[in-house]
Amino acid sequence: QVQLVESGGGSVQAGGSLRLSCVVTGRIVSINAMAWYRQAPGKQRELVAVITSTTNYADSVKGRFTISRDNAKNTVYLQMNDLKPEDTAVYYCNANVRTTTWNMWDYWGQGTQVTVSS
Repeated sequence: QVQLVESGGGSVQAGGSLRLSCVVTGRIVSINAMAWYRQAPGKQRELVAVITSTTNYADSVKGRFTISRDNAKNTVYLQMNDLKPEDTAVYYCNANVRTTTWNMWDYWGQGTQVTVSS
């Protein structure tokens, strides 16, 4: 069983910063891509950033957010700077995990709320 546990969400004023963390635990052979998604009220879930050997970002967060990972700790981070009210959403961690030689699955965290006030 693989679990993703997120932390670091909260409330902040516009221009502030938050750092999200997501630890992957359980039966892990290896982890391929790790990513952060977000879902605002009434909107579809969207990709914020993804990291493999490279990183990619949604245009709306480029230059403000930084995704990184610590492979020894099976952890992915999202450093969010210069936050804006439109960044308010539930943020979800996603990991593509190889659990056996033949099986690779996508797993999701439970989500962490980020609220940015103007």
